[in-house]
Amino acid sequence: MSSPTDINLPDVLAEVNAVFDAYEQALVTNDVAVLDELFWRSPLTLRYGAGENLYGFDAIQAFRQGRPAANLMRTVTARQVTTFGRDMAVANIEFRREGSERIGRQSQTWMRMPEGWRVVSAHVSLML
Repeated sequence: MSSPTDINLPDVLAEVNAVFDAYEQALVTNDVAVLDELFWRSPLTLRYGAGENLYGFDAIQAFRQGRPAANLMRTVTARQVTTFGRDMAVANIEFRREGSERIGRQSQTWMRMPEGWRVVSAHVSLML
């Protein structure tokens, strides 16, 4: 069991912020290879999107390969990353797409795997 001092350990928080930044850069530039790398390659991985429910890495990968690469730029307007122990983290942001006033929200659960930090669960939604 983690103790309260295991939350946001500085070195772990820095690692997760760095991998989250790499994910964000890959997302807005449509670097599908990096996006695929950062998701856990498991049938247990899930991603609830603004218009799709994707169960398993294969479904997430297929979605990314078929997604239009236009209008991906966005501005992150709020960000909170919290780590729990050395191997789990959650990252939450609010964002706005360029040319839109709608507020988007993204939540990710990250786990440290033998190959590095990977998203095991993600949820993206837009407020009305």
